[in-house]
Amino acid sequence: MITQTRPWHLPGMAKARWSTGSSAALPLALAASRQGDKVGLVDDRGEISYRQLDDAASRLAAGISAATELGTEPKIAVMCRNHRYFLIAMGAAGRLGANLIFLNTEFSGPQLTNMFKNITPDYIIADEEFLPRLGDAPCPVVAAWTDSALPGQTTVDQVVARNKPTSVLKPASTGKVTILTSGTTGTPKGASRSTGPKAVLAIFSTLMIRCGVKAGDTTLIAPPAFHGVGLMGLHLSLVLGNPIIMRRKFKPEQVLKDIDQYKVRCIVGVPVMYQRMVELPAETRDRYDHSTLEMVLSSGSALRPELFRRFTEAFGPVLYNAYGSSECGFAAIATPTDMLEAPGTVGQPSIGIPVQVLRDGAPVSAEESGTIYVGGPQVISQYMGGGAKQVINGLVNTGDVGHFDTSGRLYVDGREDDMIVSGGENVYPQEVEDLLSKHPSITEAAVVGVEDEQYGQRLVAYVVPRGSQPDTDELLAYVKDNLARYKVPRQVVYLEELPRNATGKVLRRVLGK
Repeated sequence: MITQTRPWHLPGMAKARWSTGSSAALPLALAASRQGDKVGLVDDRGEISYRQLDDAASRLAAGISAATELGTEPKIAVMCRNHRYFLIAMGAAGRLGANLIFLNTEFSGPQLTNMFKNITPDYIIADEEFLPRLGDAPCPVVAAWTDSALPGQTTVDQVVARNKPTSVLKPASTGKVTILTSGTTGTPKGASRSTGPKAVLAIFSTLMIRCGVKAGDTTLIAPPAFHGVGLMGLHLSLVLGNPIIMRRKFKPEQVLKDIDQYKVRCIVGVPVMYQRMVELPAETRDRYDHSTLEMVLSSGSALRPELFRRFTEAFGPVLYNAYGSSECGFAAIATPTDMLEAPGTVGQPSIGIPVQVLRDGAPVSAEESGTIYVGGPQVISQYMGGGAKQVINGLVNTGDVGHFDTSGRLYVDGREDDMIVSGGENVYPQEVEDLLSKHPSITEAAVVGVEDEQYGQRLVAYVVPRGSQPDTDELLAYVKDNLARYKVPRQVVYLEELPRNATGKVLRRVLGK
């Protein structure tokens, strides 16, 4: 069992702030000042303290600075799974005042080569398994996680061992953090934002006040830390000095083992992960104690009401639903009570974050649909490498369609890009998908529009059966009994699983081809 977090230590916090500024290195330095030699992280290599992690980050920063000509605004890219080297790389880049770019671990070699034309890093830290994809990298590459000897390849461990810890941050340079959009509808874009406290204050306050997150909560970070959901959970845990559990790959039974062994109180994940947890046989779930769970945060894609119901039955009323994006951070959070009273809601806007539903630039009334616009310090209006989002009165267009109910709860009806026009009627697939997911013979579903000579587009449902394949006519009759006729799919395709990206979002562009 991991021991409790130490109280705040103001001199240590001041030293951490002095040595790292407001850079990406500050959260790790704060955790080290508070936790000391206590266990800070558990990964696939075992336990390591925050002090060891922070020391390694400082040594790596010194090694990079000595070996590489860094300009006034250096860029360091990280292509790592969830493990200690991710934190070490983040801390090192911050100490150098570098802009930190997180690369998606699912990017192919050609994708990376194309991305480097717009975003050119000065240094790359990558796991061994990704090195072959980085053959055309425009800068030095150092190996992070390795499983074998790599003759001629410099590793993070080697750089750390060769250098002394030092503070090399330029006081005027704190750098930015760039995460890449999910790319579910096209090429991923770089969303850059400041690492200062104002950028995270609203969401941290919301999680602590509305969700009950507190210092000392052992937290399991399940999604890739290179994306917004995992990175937010990682930053919050570091600032609070909380022990963290991170695994290179998600395995639902391993999550249950970790909850039991380390008395996990908080989990950060995406819906497909929770779906796989509830799909474990009941006898498997019952082998492990999960009574310590207090807050399970879901984000990254739509949380179906049916999945919320099943998860609550299995693990209790601990599931929270956060709505946001790479461009705006977390805009709203629904508590278990919200979702019990109003299935499908993403809850109230985060504390201090303005959220409006607009149509033709003007706010709409409750229960009326429009485009969701979000403001606040985490919002970015322009992408790294070019491109911008529409801005109205300081609020950025999320690309989502939604509405508020009379109690001020927000609902996301679907993506503007996902809207299907069939026979002159507008259909947002999420409503059809939610209904299909409630059917006892269906695990999950995705609905897309394909070209049709008669109707312009027709609806095609891609479904994953729960067990044996259901009768298609019965399934379509079920939709017809519950929704308008024009929302009934004209075709059903059965799949073993839906295509997803690394963060669990369904790749709609792959379907219907």
